[in-house]
Amino acid sequence: MNKSAPPTVVLVHGAWADGSSWRLVIPYLLKKNIPVVAVQNPTSSLADDVAATNRALNAIAGPVVLVGHSWGGAVITQAGNDPKVKALVYVAAFAPKVGESVGDLVGSHPPPPGLAQIMDDGSGHLKLSVDGWINDVGQDLPADEARMLAVLQPPLSATTFGEKITEAAWSTRPNWYIVSAEDRVVSIELQRQFAARMNAKTSELKASHLSLLSMPAAVADVVLDAVSVTAEQT
Repeated sequence: MNKSAPPTVVLVHGAWADGSSWRLVIPYLLKKNIPVVAVQNPTSSLADDVAATNRALNAIAGPVVLVGHSWGGAVITQAGNDPKVKALVYVAAFAPKVGESVGDLVGSHPPPPGLAQIMDDGSGHLKLSVDGWINDVGQDLPADEARMLAVLQPPLSATTFGEKITEAAWSTRPNWYIVSAEDRVVSIELQRQFAARMNAKTSELKASHLSLLSMPAAVADVVLDAVSVTAEQT
């Protein structure tokens, strides 16, 4: 292994968020001299988000560990078919198989309470209520921080969750999965189902959906494990 050139970690954020979602995880990776790129996805469609992630991948010369949070899991499932991508890490994330959409998966389990806090703005775009952010998405964060996330959230196209995966990268690559065991917006049982279906190396954190902000060191540790395994194999 060339210790001077570890795999690049590419971080893909979820819905109602941006690349700054990873702001507390990134320092742990940089301290280990791991190259990091945080994608800024438009969350306007699966195709648009995959295209933005592919642009980031195209700019990287060597192997990649691709990491997705929440909706970002669907994005890395499709974009991760790039041959540079050697491993996938899912953080409380959706992992559809070929022919599945996120909407299909959400509808397959009893809805967590946070789903009732999604509002349509009348133009075909969705946002989460302030109460949803405080009580259901980031309930283990300071309330002021959760309010800030509500203010900063970008809208999500209402059609996004209906788009289906055409090629599932997790079926041909090593996978890691972090279950948020106190998640109130993505079904915990669905997360465990994903991890089992992918035969992922699985860990569970006693965290809200936003483990990447409430337990960033633990999330970084899993990413670093994927980096280490990938470096040994390339």
